[in-house]
Amino acid sequence: MVDVARARKLAVRIREVVASTLEMQVKDPRLGMVTITDAKLTPDLREATLYYTVYGDAQARQESAMALESAKGVLRAQVGKQTGVRYTPSLAFIADVVPETAGRIEELLAKARAEDAKVQEQAESALPAGDADPYRAPRVVVDDVDDEADDDA
Repeated sequence: MVDVARARKLAVRIREVVASTLEMQVKDPRLGMVTITDAKLTPDLREATLYYTVYGDAQARQESAMALESAKGVLRAQVGKQTGVRYTPSLAFIADVVPETAGRIEELLAKARAEDAKVQEQAESALPAGDADPYRAPRVVVDDVDDEADDDA
């Protein structure tokens, strides 16, 4: 049985080791401005998935992906040395789509705000379709019967 807390801690440590190794030891010119955003580890601690983002265009992302694939051996060796686990997990790199998704969400929110402002502007100058007060006023009952009874007495 694998301790989930241990797997989480090891994933954080692997993320830190890979990030520092990329910064200090990997000298591949194809490697752009890469940020390791997250790391996930399988419950058996055998495979680590590292999520990364790259600052730049599509070509920079593609070149950085190739550089990460070629540097897997160096990175895995460093992870093994610095974590001290019995079996060093294999590394898989996946481009993180969170920044693109966040940008798309921001665009949609801006569009929704513009539409809300347009509706609010129309609502301020709108008039009701029917009466100004669409609710029925309570009936006023005039008590004429009591008045006649008082007159007769």
